Amino acid sequence: MELEPIAPADAKEMFLSHRRDEVSEATLQGYHYRLKPFVKWCEQEGFGNLNDLTARSLHEYRLWRKEDGDLKTITLKGQLSTLRVFLKFLESIDGAEQGLHDKLLVPSVEDEEAVSNSMLEAERSEHILRYLSKYEYASKRHTLFAVLWHTGCRMGAAHSMDVSDFDRESQALKVRHRPDTGTHLKNKQAGERICALSEEVCEVLEDYINVTRDDVTDDHGREPLFTTQYGRMHRSKIREMVYAVSRPCAYGKECPHGREPDSCEAGNYTQASKCPSSVSPHDIRRGAITHLLRNEVPKQVVSDRVNSSPETLEKHYSQLTEEEKMEQRRDYFEDV
Repeated sequence: MELEPIAPADAKEMFLSHRRDEVSEATLQGYHYRLKPFVKWCEQEGFGNLNDLTARSLHEYRLWRKEDGDLKTITLKGQLSTLRVFLKFLESIDGAEQGLHDKLLVPSVEDEEAVSNSMLEAERSEHILRYLSKYEYASKRHTLFAVLWHTGCRMGAAHSMDVSDFDRESQALKVRHRPDTGTHLKNKQAGERICALSEEVCEVLEDYINVTRDDVTDDHGREPLFTTQYGRMHRSKIREMVYAVSRPCAYGKECPHGREPDSCEAGNYTQASKCPSSVSPHDIRRGAITHLLRNEVPKQVVSDRVNSSPETLEKHYSQLTEEEKMEQRRDYFEDV
């Protein structure tokens, strides 16, 4: 078989185009980020043509990624698993030798390692919301944080919301999949739902929309709920905002790590993720779900509200201890 020369960046774009109609936008973005380090490494090591890849070169890439001390095993496994799929695609278009993907060793990760335990506890959430309500009432990050915590929605759902999705009279917020106009839900149409809101959250949303929100439209003429002066707030901006507001020093608490805010590397807004105590939007979701379950909201009700199966809630989101689970079961058997 005669291979056809192909550059790493070109191959990556061809792979993403190939998968675009088969997977969700979020999955496609995941492919993009997990393949970025490989393209960077190829450029550094002089692999301008992927025809030259060998089992040894893949092993060298694997060792290079492991040298990143901050890279968790589960993250490395995800990156290498995506690379294996990418290599198989390369083989199908004569861009790499047949069977090369089988020579890439992917580390195994035990189930308990694969499940993240990181989450925002309800007590911290209350501290953050209390601070924001007092000092940044109805600001962008107050409203965003309130919506993420009270609905337990994914970051992608918050990104997709429009002003029209908020129904003040019904005290509800719609979550809609609109791929034709630029926004996607992880589970597509199956992820659509309506979330009931408390009066308090409705007031925050109403004041935010009427006073604080940038009065702009996106590239499709829609009115996004969460905005910047340029249009719909990008997912990276949402993530950045959550990291920033969840630093203890950002909501009036002393630094638990003994750092001085003026000299701390995480003191810069854009570097907030470097704070050991900051959390991601997904940590808020996990904490919100656990909070509902701890307050004995039926699992199916939680499942419908956050668009996640009861089985997935149990494995990936619920952080209830074994003792808490036992106490929840106790009520069902006391009178049996």
